[in-house]
Amino acid sequence: MSYSGEEVRETVLAIIEQLAPERERFEAGEDMRLVEDLGFHSLALLEMAFAIEDDFDLPPIDEQTGRAIKTTEQVVSYVLSQVEIRTPS
Repeated sequence: MSYSGEEVRETVLAIIEQLAPERERFEAGEDMRLVEDLGFHSLALLEMAFAIEDDFDLPPIDEQTGRAIKTTEQVVSYVLSQVEIRTPS
């Protein structure tokens, strides 16, 4: 399936907002830190990763990459890079 960049961004941010332990602090236009700003803990981060993988039919994220992702924009960038890899030109 093919997604526009804006569709990816909107979907990813909606998933993050829905699963954020401190959802009331979420601001869609801001690059927010997952742990410090939105209160994600390890289980919540895994739940978010699984939801994103399911929504976009992505392979599981490797541990090293997962640990490097700290902000909402990094999540969006990662998903965009994975969707681009799989989308034929």
